[in-house]
Amino acid sequence: MREMLTGGELDVLTGDYLAELTMLILGRQRMKDPTGGYAKTFVRQLEDCLGLAVERGVKIVSNAGGLNPGGLAQAIRALADKLGIEVSVAHVEGDDLLPREGALTANAYLGAWGIAECLRAGADIVVTGRVTDASLVVGPAAAHFGWARDDFDALAGATVAGHVIECGAQATGGNFSFFTEVPDLGHAGFPIAEISADGSSVITKHPGTGGSVTVETVTAQLLYEIQGVDYLGPDVTTRFDTISLTADGPDRVQISGVRGGPPPETVKVCVNTLDGFRNSATFVLCGLDVDSKAALVRRQLESLIGADGLTWTLARTDHPDADTEEAASALLHVMVKTPDPARAKAFSRATVELALASYPGFTLTAPPADGTPIGVYRPEYVTPDEVEHTAVLPNGEKRVLKWTDGVAVEARAVDWTDPGTDFGPTRRVPLGSVVGARSGDKGGDANLGLWVRRPEAFDWLVRTLTVERLRSLLPETVGLDIERHLYPNLAAVNFVVHGLLGQGVAAATRFDPQAKAFGEWLRSRHIDVPEVFL
Repeated sequence: MREMLTGGELDVLTGDYLAELTMLILGRQRMKDPTGGYAKTFVRQLEDCLGLAVERGVKIVSNAGGLNPGGLAQAIRALADKLGIEVSVAHVEGDDLLPREGALTANAYLGAWGIAECLRAGADIVVTGRVTDASLVVGPAAAHFGWARDDFDALAGATVAGHVIECGAQATGGNFSFFTEVPDLGHAGFPIAEISADGSSVITKHPGTGGSVTVETVTAQLLYEIQGVDYLGPDVTTRFDTISLTADGPDRVQISGVRGGPPPETVKVCVNTLDGFRNSATFVLCGLDVDSKAALVRRQLESLIGADGLTWTLARTDHPDADTEEAASALLHVMVKTPDPARAKAFSRATVELALASYPGFTLTAPPADGTPIGVYRPEYVTPDEVEHTAVLPNGEKRVLKWTDGVAVEARAVDWTDPGTDFGPTRRVPLGSVVGARSGDKGGDANLGLWVRRPEAFDWLVRTLTVERLRSLLPETVGLDIERHLYPNLAAVNFVVHGLLGQGVAAATRFDPQAKAFGEWLRSRHIDVPEVFL
């Protein structure tokens, strides 16, 4: 926060604190302390930087309010009083839809207009609960430029800008496939969106900070955790197939041409429920007879606590005739999911009790721990009249905002015809030689965005990387429903792999529970690539 405030000019500083998993964590915190439920790290940041922000005239907009935006607003006022700083604080509420049967948390994704209302009323700081990530950018832009509800193209442009900067340094070279080309990733700068009255923008960063802003780093973030070509939000449906990216100088990328339409008829709700308990352990299997060692410890543990709810994964990281002990070792992961907390705790005792009576070289990667609750995320959809989107102004006045009239948004595909081009001789190389990737999770689904470094290779990518080919390259996807979406304007394709992550990150047993490395796995697979693109 301090770096952003001191590194150059800003009008508004935004911060996104709420992932789907975060809502579950805050829900568990609120069970212990009903006055909590917000991101306390945000308060600590303000203790260091509030005076600086006020001095520089920078407004702050954040969703750090989590499950208790009113409580966070009160905490900020108390902090300002302690520091002797005059500051006007407002918040947005109405997203909390509890009580809801079986739910620990249930929060509607609000849009930008509550934020805009607070800023128009003179707020210096606006904190919210669950809003869409992009709303933190759209709200200030709408307030500044006086956009109307039906200025859909402008709203869509600001939504794209918000989507690009919402994950911080992921837009400036963080988690970038070609990271070896990015300067000074030791301390990457955070992105800035310079937004114009028509909704177009330039993505940049403060001078002198590390990382890089290029068409490719912005493309990577645009493909992150999206689904179809229509990006559905509570204020606008943004057509990602209309986005145009152009270089605008060093560390500057212009986003233009974005088109938007009315939002959908329903409002998305993030619901988290508790579903029992989990525990895990990793056994180190060193040297010879790895399969037999794994079979022995599996038989022993299952005889102690039963096989129900256990998931086993043997990672053959071992190498024959290895010159280090670690290189000679495989890892056997086991996870238990159970409705009984006592059984989750017994799992830990059982793994330790095997230590002197199991395979030779028995050891664990870490000491066992007590079990933890399992959270399950699911999306639900409600009508707008079930959600009171409310701006609580600095003077305490509450204004309930109407929702923009929505329409039925039909799934849309981008047409593509294979031109039949002969790309010439090929060479077998890793796919990542010519393709970048960015992957992540949306509940139990995995999102996988891919782009080619040379736009003329797009037709080859579409022809080559079909759903069937993806399944053959990534066998873990076999049997799952997979969607493929095309983005010719970005020379990219996006896959949504339904069900890869089971019930989501908090309940997942998969090695990579949020699919963050899913794209890098695909890039490491070898295929025949036309030499003209190498």
